[in-house]
Amino acid sequence: MKNRMLVGAVALISTVALGGCGVIPGTGGSGGKKVTIWLMKDGVTADFLDRFKKSYEDEHSSVELEFKIQEWGGIGPKVLDALAGKDTPDVIEVGNTQVAQYAESGNLRDLTLESMRDLGREDWLPGLAEPGSIGGVQYGIPWYAANRVVIYNKDIFENAGIKNPPKTRARWIADTEKLNHDGIQGMYLPGQNWYVLAGFIWDEGGQLASDGEGDWEGTLDSPAALKGMDFYSELQALGEGPKDADEEKPPQANVFAEGNVAQIISTPSTATLIEKKNPELKGKLGYFPIPGKTAKAPGSVFTGGSDLIVPQKSDQRAAAYEVIKALAGAKWQEDLAKTMSYVPNKPALAHVIEGEESTAAMAEGAAQGHATPTSPQWAAVEADNPIKTYMTAVLQGGDPATEAKTASEKITAVLAGS
Repeated sequence: MKNRMLVGAVALISTVALGGCGVIPGTGGSGGKKVTIWLMKDGVTADFLDRFKKSYEDEHSSVELEFKIQEWGGIGPKVLDALAGKDTPDVIEVGNTQVAQYAESGNLRDLTLESMRDLGREDWLPGLAEPGSIGGVQYGIPWYAANRVVIYNKDIFENAGIKNPPKTRARWIADTEKLNHDGIQGMYLPGQNWYVLAGFIWDEGGQLASDGEGDWEGTLDSPAALKGMDFYSELQALGEGPKDADEEKPPQANVFAEGNVAQIISTPSTATLIEKKNPELKGKLGYFPIPGKTAKAPGSVFTGGSDLIVPQKSDQRAAAYEVIKALAGAKWQEDLAKTMSYVPNKPALAHVIEGEESTAAMAEGAAQGHATPTSPQWAAVEADNPIKTYMTAVLQGGDPATEAKTASEKITAVLAGS
């Protein structure tokens, strides 16, 4: 499943377009082993890859790295073909929520032992670690992450007498109510931003779906999930976001750029679009983590990102893992975080981005990150998303319990392959 949020983020913060399905050549290595690595377009800059390639090949004189850049469009079938033995690379970058789908093929290398022995798996961000682990087996190694924060207009906050961003839900609602007057929208929140809803559900202890009884079932109708929807409804009402559309219809960056919106919830990279649309807002944007129920921790967020996997049919499985070990290790995680403004795979490494307000806010929130359900059928749920339909129905006056039950039944059917 392609992660739309992350794709948009990385496309904005990448400084060099790497080109579709191209090869980044190099002169390193003496020809002993060639490790072929598929990376996704705009995930990292060419400069980062050049630095990594030179350093790695200098330290491993018998290894040559070959990077092949892939397009997100149509990547699922292409990866499945590769895993089955068609032009199989040695390492593949995949969206963290795609790992379950690929693991179902039975063609991924089990990296559990290596992740525990070498990579400090217990310290990874949960939102990256969880989707890479299927049935207790670690197939995906977390590479980088991105998640939503609150982007706000500092001038509007100052004019309302709000000096510091809120740290609790209650304060957030109170501040947003204060902001929501005299032509200002306190919060522009479209009715179908289901990733934001997921965070509120997780805060309440609920889930989108659960396999607790052995079979996957939709759980939007649980008491905890219904509380999450209640809070979403309360926040969404403090602005004029459409009840029947998501954040792309219209693009929320364009709405914020008009200058009469106090807050939106998005990845920090959205600020680039806002400032491009309205240069007068440059330097006037602030960022804070989505507030939690108490001030002890930020609210839960969906963590989008990339994992690295090794096909069973790789010709260089041992050498492939060594490359992953380097990319996922502290040195190159810190380099990547500084280069790309990503969240590194361990909270302890986030100190390298503390000086960047937007990325620091994202990293703080990432510590409360989660992933979508690890069912290999979850992509099918998103393809015709009943969560969006449910949200609109509730916001337009439908009974939450009834609408949640209907949506949960649809999710259950899809996850069962019906």
